[in-house]
Amino acid sequence: MNKGTVTLIILGLGLLAGILIWIKQRRASKVRERLLRTPLSDFDREGLIENFPLYALLPEGLRDRLDGLIQLFLDDKDFEACGGLKSVSPEMRLTIAAQACLLLAGHELPKGMPYPKLRSVLVYPDAYRASEDGKSDSVRLGESWDRGTIVLAWASVQRGGQIGNDGHNVTMHEFAHQLDSEDRVTDGAPPLENARAYQAWSAAFSGAWERFVKRVDKGQPTVIDEYGATNHAEFFAVCVETFFEKPLQLKRRYPKVYEEMRHYFQLDPLDWI
Repeated sequence: MNKGTVTLIILGLGLLAGILIWIKQRRASKVRERLLRTPLSDFDREGLIENFPLYALLPEGLRDRLDGLIQLFLDDKDFEACGGLKSVSPEMRLTIAAQACLLLAGHELPKGMPYPKLRSVLVYPDAYRASEDGKSDSVRLGESWDRGTIVLAWASVQRGGQIGNDGHNVTMHEFAHQLDSEDRVTDGAPPLENARAYQAWSAAFSGAWERFVKRVDKGQPTVIDEYGATNHAEFFAVCVETFFEKPLQLKRRYPKVYEEMRHYFQLDPLDWI
């Protein structure tokens, strides 16, 4: 077999591989488009409202968009029961997916999928103990890992969804960390469109964080959970909880932060709360 024949064979195999990849991507794109247009069933909506009453308050168009994102999320992510939990029920999956996907309902999806780096959601029945970097065990309600995993305590997920006006939602908190880490750095600033956007974000959040930490140090009441004083990443995560659950209070206390989050999420919770 001469070199010319070998070259043709290699080119042919490369072309065939390219065609197969294109077909696979095309099929995946059609599946995504179909799922995005698929509403939840009446049964699922009724069950979701019990665990996440905020869903019923959303404008119709936004709720329809959220339905499609939920369908995509459930199709793409793996759920694993941990800590004695026998299984992750459809009710649990739906409740987690809805709260996670509300954060994405206002803007385009990165790479066409919700949380593209996330592969699995580990669910414990309640608060669990875990250690990190050789440190002693601590009780936790949730974690967000850079390795494509979210860990959640179902009791806290359910409580956070059912009580939608206290600024505490562990699901939104941990998925906010996923958004933050999409640029591979968990620093309190998710990927933004340009340098000017980063400058505006930094100006709003840095000043707010400094004022917030001073209030926490003095023992003064805060709109945002005190855990946000830990670092900038945690401040962003608790601000997300507050943005969706106590938007008016956040806007009054930290208007620049509220405006940055409204622009980033392309949503304004004051439109439905």
